[in-house]
Amino acid sequence: MAESEAQYYDEDEDEEMPLTERDLADDAQWKLIQKNTFTRWANEHLKTVNKTIADLENDFSDGLRLVALIEVLSGKKFKHVNRRPNFRTQKLENVTRVLEFLERDEGIRIVNIDSSDIVDSNLKLILGLIWTLILHYSISMPMWEGEEPGPQEGGPTPKQRLLNWVQSKVPDIPIKNFNNDWNNGKAIGALVDAVGPGLCPDWEDWDPKNAKKNAKEAMDAAEKWLDVPQLIKPDEMTNPKIDEMSMMTYLAQFPKAKLKPGAPLRPKLNPNRVRAYGPGLEPKGNQVGAPARFTVETFSAGSGSLEITVLNPKGQKEQCEVVDNKDRNMTYSCVYVPSTEGEYKVIIKFGGKEVNKSPFKVKVEGAAGDASKVTASGPGIEKTGVVASKRTYFEVFTKKAGKGNVDVVILDPHGQYVALETGLHSVNVYFAGQQIPKSPFGVGVGAASNAKMCYATGRGIQPRGVRVKDNAPFKIHTKGAGNAEVKVQIIGPGGIEIKCIPQKSKTEEGVWDCSYIPTKQGQYIINITFGAEHITKSPFKVDVGPTKTSKIRAYGPGLTGGVCNQPARFTVETNGEVGALGFSIEGPSEAKIDCKDNGDGSADVTYYPTSPGEYAIHILCNEEDIPESPYMAEITPATNAFDASRLDMCRISRHW
Repeated sequence: MAESEAQYYDEDEDEEMPLTERDLADDAQWKLIQKNTFTRWANEHLKTVNKTIADLENDFSDGLRLVALIEVLSGKKFKHVNRRPNFRTQKLENVTRVLEFLERDEGIRIVNIDSSDIVDSNLKLILGLIWTLILHYSISMPMWEGEEPGPQEGGPTPKQRLLNWVQSKVPDIPIKNFNNDWNNGKAIGALVDAVGPGLCPDWEDWDPKNAKKNAKEAMDAAEKWLDVPQLIKPDEMTNPKIDEMSMMTYLAQFPKAKLKPGAPLRPKLNPNRVRAYGPGLEPKGNQVGAPARFTVETFSAGSGSLEITVLNPKGQKEQCEVVDNKDRNMTYSCVYVPSTEGEYKVIIKFGGKEVNKSPFKVKVEGAAGDASKVTASGPGIEKTGVVASKRTYFEVFTKKAGKGNVDVVILDPHGQYVALETGLHSVNVYFAGQQIPKSPFGVGVGAASNAKMCYATGRGIQPRGVRVKDNAPFKIHTKGAGNAEVKVQIIGPGGIEIKCIPQKSKTEEGVWDCSYIPTKQGQYIINITFGAEHITKSPFKVDVGPTKTSKIRAYGPGLTGGVCNQPARFTVETNGEVGALGFSIEGPSEAKIDCKDNGDGSADVTYYPTSPGEYAIHILCNEEDIPESPYMAEITPATNAFDASRLDMCRISRHW
């Protein structure tokens, strides 16, 4: 254990300690870092058996956690262990079994450490024991690519073996030790990029003065994408007092590290992979006084600084505004406003070098057109109706407006866009650099699915009238409510559930056809959800009556539809059936009812709906609906459309 003994020897008790002895004090920085590192190393292994240590000095004293650690490292189980060591002798027995196992079965030389040192919490010797375990299990034993497991007779020491491996990975950095050569953070960046090419491609450009920032970037990437836990912390690695044992413990994880799928790999600086595009770089189409916009995308080009120079025809610089969008593709939005006619040059440099096709030659023409003559229309600029995460569009008409570019903030060149968030959006439409009339357009973006915009119609959801064994149809209207799953749950008397699968209508957009056949008399609960949320007025309660036969018949156009503010008519024939005949109409508005007795057992009925929507026409005999009642009549508006989901039901009755 020659290497493990190097820093473990007795401290001098003299108050006036020389500097070299002060470095060996209990609170010496290197010792605190080492204690923390060894504790984290032990916990990385113990967590596989749901155990942990908080205090390296005391938590091994009963031998139980030490047994658990050795079982994890060796892959072997101890048969005889005192699981409740209350007495010192029991603790000593546990630790002794561990030390004997390490020497006898694992071939590890244990020098100057006995069980009492562990039980009595001798931190210096406990650190020595942990270092011995690290050397054996983390550095000497593992098989690295292209090597045999463990040093051969007369071969390199574990320290030299690890150093050789590191040097082979980062030949561009003269690494000769495991302490000071790592202090500025660049070496760990180089190693991380060597093991996971593309994780830290710009490590060569890192400023050594930003040591902690450098180390943190590299170590965070290693932990997330190489599964290399931070057994030391960035501020410890950059500490001049870092000891080589702590560094070796951390670095010994890298030879077996593997890059995880999905890592955000970036190539080294390559200006030729920068993309620049947009009307502001096109050879034609730009006008004096109109903003010329373009985008620069740098994701595939590595890490570097962006520099843009705009030269007018006289070779003079003109201002170009550059905004870092801080998005995944590392894009920059750029805009300049040409002040004169002629050929402009746009020079784009990345990392000090010109990108592909730079300089861009842009011909600027005379004064721009008249934005006041431009109009725009389409669903994408309406106040309502736009749904988050669903593509919408609008059109811009520039006829007779003259020359100029159409510029729409945030939108693509086709006037289409996808709003990612709900709420009020501002859509700004420019022509030749000026806002067109009515711009900006305020667009209220709704949720991707809005159940409250959905509603249901039909006989099957009416509170009364449906009878046992009736086919009870209804429709669910989801147009404009977004995209979501439509579900129907019907629960009958006694908790029985009736199957009802909505079918998408083949003739009506955003409409789902549904029907069910009740089998028992009583109340039915109909739950209708859209995107797991109840639609308007759901759940519906339907009182199903018993099966009934009747000679009474009803017919006429007023039972199926009509026009708002126009009379709707139908006829009822009793066919000799005796009883009190009555009528009840429920709908969005009151509807006056006129009944004309024809004197032959029939009656002509006229009602006058004043609002559009669905009306339930109940034909009653002795206060009960006749078969097929209520009849559902769709009253259409005389002019504008309506929203049935916002209308309350109104009921009016008439007896005859």
